[in-house]
Amino acid sequence: MEVILRKYGNSTVAVLPPAVLRDLGLSAGQTMTLDTTDNGQIVLAKKRKYILAELIAQCDPKAPPPADLALWDSAKPVGQEVW
Repeated sequence: MEVILRKYGNSTVAVLPPAVLRDLGLSAGQTMTLDTTDNGQIVLAKKRKYILAELIAQCDPKAPPPADLALWDSAKPVGQEVW
């Protein structure tokens, strides 16, 4: 399927035919994410709503803290911080 890019104000848009929208279950006004791959492909996906419990479940509680976090622990106050 060929898609033509068009100017819309200061932006460029790709118009998706109604059949494609219907097949994908998409509609106008829906929020999507757009990414590209290393080989130049475009990946368009429905924006996912995250749940805190799902995000926490992905964390490794035994993982060491990031190295730059130690700098925060050893930093001296420089303003009116209350420790």
